[in-house]
Amino acid sequence: MSKAHFGLIGLGVMGENLVLNAERNGYSSVVYNRTYAKTQEFLADRGAGKQIIGAETLPEFVAALERPRRILMMVKAGQPVDDMIATLAPLLEEGDLLIDGGNSLYTDTERRVKELESKSFGFIGMGVSGGAKGALEGPSMMPGGTKSAYDAIEGLVRKMAAQVEDGPCVTYIGPGGAGHFVKTVHNGIEYGIEQILAEAYDLMKRVAGLDGTAMADVLAAWNSSEELSSFLVEITEVCLRTKDPTSGTDLVEFIVDAAGQKGTGLWTVESALNMGVPVPTIYAALNARVLSSLRRERLAAEPLLRAASPAPFDLGAPATGPLMDATVLACIASYAQGMALLQEASRLHDYQLDMAAIGQIWKGGCIIRARLLQRIQNAYTAQPDLPNLMVDPWFLEQVNRRLPGLRQVVAGAATAGIPVPCYSSTLDYIGSYFTGRLPQNLVQAMRDCFGSHTYERTDAPGNFHTEWLA
Repeated sequence: MSKAHFGLIGLGVMGENLVLNAERNGYSSVVYNRTYAKTQEFLADRGAGKQIIGAETLPEFVAALERPRRILMMVKAGQPVDDMIATLAPLLEEGDLLIDGGNSLYTDTERRVKELESKSFGFIGMGVSGGAKGALEGPSMMPGGTKSAYDAIEGLVRKMAAQVEDGPCVTYIGPGGAGHFVKTVHNGIEYGIEQILAEAYDLMKRVAGLDGTAMADVLAAWNSSEELSSFLVEITEVCLRTKDPTSGTDLVEFIVDAAGQKGTGLWTVESALNMGVPVPTIYAALNARVLSSLRRERLAAEPLLRAASPAPFDLGAPATGPLMDATVLACIASYAQGMALLQEASRLHDYQLDMAAIGQIWKGGCIIRARLLQRIQNAYTAQPDLPNLMVDPWFLEQVNRRLPGLRQVVAGAATAGIPVPCYSSTLDYIGSYFTGRLPQNLVQAMRDCFGSHTYERTDAPGNFHTEWLA
C-alpha cells in the first residue's frame, strides 16, 4: 500500500471504531498502539482485509503517512497527551497536523495549540461524542484550533461525521480550546439529563409502584413526543426493559447505585463557577453522582434518620402528567444552562461560537442528540444573542405551561422524602431567573455591615456604605 492518508494512535474501542469509520469513507490508515500485540490483534480481526496497516514503532508510523500528515491521538487526557506530543514532535515536519480526539481540559488544548503552532505544526482539539457505536457509524465532532488546521481535515471529518437533514454533524467550532470546551459542556448537559431520567425512574418506582416494563412503556411514550424524543430516553427505555438472565426480573435493580464520572461534568461546573454562570441543574447532577459514591456511608446512615413517615402523593399519569412536565422542564434547563455557559465562554475567550451551528451538530451522532435540538437551533438562528434559551417564544411557552407540573412533582417528592436534586434545582433556577427582585439585597447589606463592601441603591447611582453597627 502507498503512503496512508490518515494515522491513528490508541486502539481503544473509540480509536478502533474511528479508524474503521475513516477507512470505510475512503481513507487508508496506519495505526499505532503502545502495546504492539493489540495492533496485531486488531489487524487480524476487525482490520482484516481493509486499507489499514500497523506500525510497531512511532518512527515507522510517521514514515508510513503521506504529507502533510494527519494524526488522530486517542489517548488518556492530561499528561499522556503531552507525553505523546513530546515523543511525536521530533518526528514531524512543517505542516503536519495532530488531532487530540479525547476529552481534554480546554485550557490544556489552548496551551498545546500555541506550542505546536509556534513549531509550524497544526493542532486540533476535537471533542468526539457518540460512544463506540457513534464512532463507527458517525459521531458528532467538535474541532477547535486554527481555521487553517481545520481546513486540512475538513474533508475527512465531514465524511466521518453523522449525517442529518441539514448536513454533517461537524463544524469548525473556533480557535484554541473551543472544540474541547464545547465537548465539555456537552458532557455537562449529558450529566444533567441522565440524572433527570434517574429521578423520574425513582419516582415511578417508589411512588407509582411501577416495574421496569411499565416504566419502559412510559419512556417509550416520552420518546414519541417532540419534547423528550432523544437518544438518552431511548436507551433508558432499553435499560428498564432488560431482564436479568438468571432471575428474569429487572436487571437494573441488581446494579450497584454508585455512579462514576470521568471529569467532564466537574470541568463544566468549575468553568461555570469561574465564569459566573449559574448551572444548578448540571451541578445537582454532578453532586448526585458524588453522593452516590458514598454508598457504604449511606447504607449505615439510612436507619438513623428519625424523620416523620413519608406522605404519599399522586404522581398522576407518568406518561403525560406532572412527571412529564417536570422532566421536560429539567431537560430544557440543562440545555439552557449549558448554552448560557458556552455563550459566556465565547465572550471571554473570543471563540465566536455559532450557537445555532452547535445545535445543528448535536442533532446526530452524539449522546445528547434529541428532537429538541432542532428547536434550539431555531432559537439561536432567530436570535443569535439570545440571553437564555428559556425566553425564546417556544421554550417560554413550555415553561409557562409545564411549571405547575414541576412544582407538583417537587412538592410531592419533598413530602414523600424522596430526593430529586435536578428537579428541585430546576424549579429554583426557573423561579430565580424569572423573578425581578431577589433577596440578595439583604446579602449586600450584610456584606457591607461586616466588611464595608459597599452596595448600590435602586434610587441613586454610585456605591454606598452605611455604618450599620455604629
